[in-house]
Amino acid sequence: MTITLFAQPYDISATGFYFETAEDYDAHAAKTVNDYGQRVEEFEIQFIDGDALDAALAKAWSLHQGNFASFLEAAEEWDEDHKRRYIVAVGECGYDHDEVADDPNGPEVDIYYVDSLRDLAELFVDDGLYGPIPTAVQFYIDYDAMARDLAVDFSETEIAGERLAYACR
Repeated sequence: MTITLFAQPYDISATGFYFETAEDYDAHAAKTVNDYGQRVEEFEIQFIDGDALDAALAKAWSLHQGNFASFLEAAEEWDEDHKRRYIVAVGECGYDHDEVADDPNGPEVDIYYVDSLRDLAELFVDDGLYGPIPTAVQFYIDYDAMARDLAVDFSETEIAGERLAYACR
């Protein structure tokens, strides 16, 4: 999907422009002048249109005039998992953009596609992370208590309408 950005001049007597590529931006920015004929040099970059995951990526990326070109490149090249890992790492875990943006494998965060930490506890039991559980005991497991324990290391978030549980490393 195409991403549309808007360059809003900081000069209130100038009019901004929409663009989809760094080349479009350069062409429009070179011609943008204020009401007095002076060239505009500083713009606020706003995410206007694209899919919800790219909107979340733009927010985590903290778009500005100096980094939107690398954002557009990443939005086109990265797969959805890499985008989610970046969003969680920078937006939730507090990693710095420079620490994780150039990592081809994505930031090291544990992500589980579950609606709640209770669902994560059930997943861990089903996957055998707590060892074998006898059939007679299965119905007495307190998943809510396990979820509270998991909350020490895991958190929940929503990215582009999808709920996730994650752990920062």
